[in-house]
Amino acid sequence: MLSLFQRKRPPVAAAPSPPPAIDLPKGLMRPESAASLLATPRRQKLLEHIWQRTSLSRRQFATLYRAPLERYAELVQGFPASEAHHHAYLGGMLDHGLEIVAYGLKLRQSHLLPVGASPEDQAAQAEAWTAAVAYAALLHDIGKVAVDLHVELADGSTWHPWHGPLRQPYRFRYRDDREYRLHSAATGLLYRQLLDRDLLDWLSGYPSLWAPLLYVLAGQYEHAGVLGELVVQADRASVAQELGGDPARAMAAPKHSLQRKLVNGLRYLLKEELKLNQPEASDGWLTEDALWLVSKTVSDKLRAHLLSQGVDGIPANNTAVFNVLQDHRMLQPTAEGKAIWRATVTSSTGWSHSFTLLRLAPALIWEPDERPPPFAGTVAIDTAPADKEAEASLPLPVDGKTSTVESQEAPPWEGGSIAPSPQAKAPAMPDVMEDMLAMVGMGDSPHATQNAEAILDKAPAAPPNTAAPVPAPVPVPTSSATQPSGEHFMAWLQQGIASHRLIINDAKALVHTVSDTGYLVSPGVFQRYAQEHLQVGALAKQENLQDWQWVQKRFERLQLHRKHANGLNIWTCEVTGPRKSRRLHGYLLQDPAGLFGELPPNNPYLSVQP
Repeated sequence: MLSLFQRKRPPVAAAPSPPPAIDLPKGLMRPESAASLLATPRRQKLLEHIWQRTSLSRRQFATLYRAPLERYAELVQGFPASEAHHHAYLGGMLDHGLEIVAYGLKLRQSHLLPVGASPEDQAAQAEAWTAAVAYAALLHDIGKVAVDLHVELADGSTWHPWHGPLRQPYRFRYRDDREYRLHSAATGLLYRQLLDRDLLDWLSGYPSLWAPLLYVLAGQYEHAGVLGELVVQADRASVAQELGGDPARAMAAPKHSLQRKLVNGLRYLLKEELKLNQPEASDGWLTEDALWLVSKTVSDKLRAHLLSQGVDGIPANNTAVFNVLQDHRMLQPTAEGKAIWRATVTSSTGWSHSFTLLRLAPALIWEPDERPPPFAGTVAIDTAPADKEAEASLPLPVDGKTSTVESQEAPPWEGGSIAPSPQAKAPAMPDVMEDMLAMVGMGDSPHATQNAEAILDKAPAAPPNTAAPVPAPVPVPTSSATQPSGEHFMAWLQQGIASHRLIINDAKALVHTVSDTGYLVSPGVFQRYAQEHLQVGALAKQENLQDWQWVQKRFERLQLHRKHANGLNIWTCEVTGPRKSRRLHGYLLQDPAGLFGELPPNNPYLSVQP
């Protein structure tokens, strides 16, 4: 397999040794040779890690890996990897490149590639796939040198990376007009600087590998399968390490598995639910060069669809959804790097309206032979800023974030003049107990606890060793109705628990077992239902309620929950652990039998407060 590389090849030429830097003008940097750039102890250690994760001799490693790494070092010199984010220091791009290769090869060891091939084929292609992971990782951000930086040489001329390695002193700055994400598309300008003809000849002999590699080199990670996933996970690990995070956790999170779910969700919606290219009101419009989707409508429906499919990790507000779509390179950003566009849509009939829109590449959704005809009208981009106007229509909490499992509070109609508590996001916590605290979205802000206590303290204290009277068990109603209602909510809850789409007794759960019955976290469980059933919003608006409040009131009317002696519905649970304790609020069921096939053990971290 490696006979192509066994013949003797000339060593990589090092840059000429620079003269002493005595008279170097201020602000200029001297280019260094690859040997000098890679000589630091940390970079030598990274090179050693990379070699250990291949199955090659030192001689073979020098040809397949060391040579491209040296070319990379000479090309990126002392450039940072970013202006103000990760690896934003001189030499940061070289460090990031070595790190992402090392992480990528570590991840590659856990995969048998190509997926689905026979063991014999996987063994025969093993080293080619390993090398492809390394090359794709190394080239991940190389386009930044071409489009994000302006590099000026000592003689006043402009240097471009396709000129070859720097040979005279240089200075650089970040371009003010650089375009967000353009560096991904610029990779194609530079990969031949690192990969020579023999390497490309070798890799092109493996069709199952060659296609995803070309997609990566074109910046189209959504089409690159496992190769794209490995590169993105490795990139996240390197970034996490540099920013003080946990690279192991970053590598364990398959970012592109979520991306595939988002893409598949959009494809489903466009096929089954969204109205496209309508002469008047529509959910989206397909032009020759872009797919334009109404931002709020599509975000709401996409979230509802994915939640109904049991997909976890879906943000609970539109702004966060836009950020996720943009992080996954699914959206084409504005010139300012924003997700939201404002444009005026005009149909051939003369109808016209202005919208806040998301812009996607049609190729992300349709194959060439499946693409619908383009919109007969026009989509004209407005010059007015769109983001603030778009955000104005989105109800955002105080801290700009929300979640279906955050802000556990008593319903406002039980608290008299007590206002609902602000939402507080829990800090990241390492142990199981603190994950449980994170579940309820409670940080150190006292407001949620104080407000709940103010409500419950209005009730007279129950005598010792007594409990509030519990009505006779009422069976959970069954209903074949598909419209939102209390009965439909309970049927949805039953089905979700039975199918494990709704998890219980977990750090992110909205349903728990405590005191030998079911406990529904409020308002999280009602928010989740409302997010999956968008028609709740219109029904709630008619009664001047939030959507989750409408669901919660319908649930209360079923009389399936226990009440306090004073008639209050909400029960406080203490979440306790080795270092911290917090409270959350919710409903205790009278009889859990209708919700669980077999009642699970009580959650050991929760206890009901009298």
